[in-house]
Amino acid sequence: MTGPMPLTLASIRQAPKALLHDHLDGGLRPATVLELAADCGYDQLPADDAVALGNWFRDAADSGSLERYLETFEHTVAVMQTPEGLRRVASECAQDLAADGVVYAEVRFAPEQHLEQGLSLDEVVEHTLAGFREGEKLAAADGHPIVVTCLLTAMRHAARSREIAELTVRWRDRGVGGFDIAGAEAGFPPSRHLDAFEYMRANSANFTIHAGEAFGLPSIHEALAFCGCDRLGHGVRITDDIKVPGAIEDAQLGLVANYVRNKRIPLELCPSSNVQTGAVPSLDKHPFDLLARLRFRVTVNTDNRLMSDTSMSQEMLKLVDTFGYGWSDLERFTINAMKSAFIPFPERLRIIDDIIKPGYAVLLG
Repeated sequence: MTGPMPLTLASIRQAPKALLHDHLDGGLRPATVLELAADCGYDQLPADDAVALGNWFRDAADSGSLERYLETFEHTVAVMQTPEGLRRVASECAQDLAADGVVYAEVRFAPEQHLEQGLSLDEVVEHTLAGFREGEKLAAADGHPIVVTCLLTAMRHAARSREIAELTVRWRDRGVGGFDIAGAEAGFPPSRHLDAFEYMRANSANFTIHAGEAFGLPSIHEALAFCGCDRLGHGVRITDDIKVPGAIEDAQLGLVANYVRNKRIPLELCPSSNVQTGAVPSLDKHPFDLLARLRFRVTVNTDNRLMSDTSMSQEMLKLVDTFGYGWSDLERFTINAMKSAFIPFPERLRIIDDIIKPGYAVLLG
């Protein structure tokens, strides 16, 4: 028996990873943004070379405000309005994730934001899915197989959520795994979109809700109690319902926190992003470790790889460096995510048993 492999960025890249919370319009390559902008005549970019543009996205997103963070997406969405743009961005997304060792990914985006050049909602989904399939093929040919599932997002400040829920159900057997709402939380509670969530439940369909990121416990409570979501997008503010007077084993959980833990409701935690948007003050103050030690179903996610200048491997390395995790912890977080995926149960088991566990067995030595 050899010992466990040292935990470095390179070794973590080798680990099979599962990603539940990644935004398509938050993960473009800076060079692709420049090329697509030139192709479609978009002239509002804040920089004209790839390195400077990448730095601008990261710095603008580092403001500590969710609203300012969301402004950066105007530039990426602007270059994703054509069949070619959508296809290319989706294909490169699948390839980039696979190259980083992600074996299963759920990538979300809001079709309603991609209609400026006359595409219909169904055409937007069709071209994006074609891009994911192409990216999967290219990644597999490169020796990095990946399964990508698409989630369709409705914008919480808009009024199209029921329409996007119907779109999700229409495409559910063709690569779309579930539904989500996103955008500024404060002032736009999830219950405003009850009609969409009731439609999803009536059709036995999966959905997650961005809740408990910029807004506290009431947002989480609504997402669960009224909307009935399967997972919580972020959910970091669940700690508003947890008191830790001394040792962690003495933690006192309120009703909502208890419900989330008892029901194994997955938390789609995005460490770097939460620091950037001001949801938590710094990585060492992130409640990830508290929630992990209290045995909530925590998962590690990228949120927006371009804005956070990150990858799944980098997010895992940051957690290792901050909280001292080992391979078995990373394996647990990965299996947590895979158990929570919006794909059929046998598929989840296949990826856990045939890919994730053997992959970590090698790293654990």
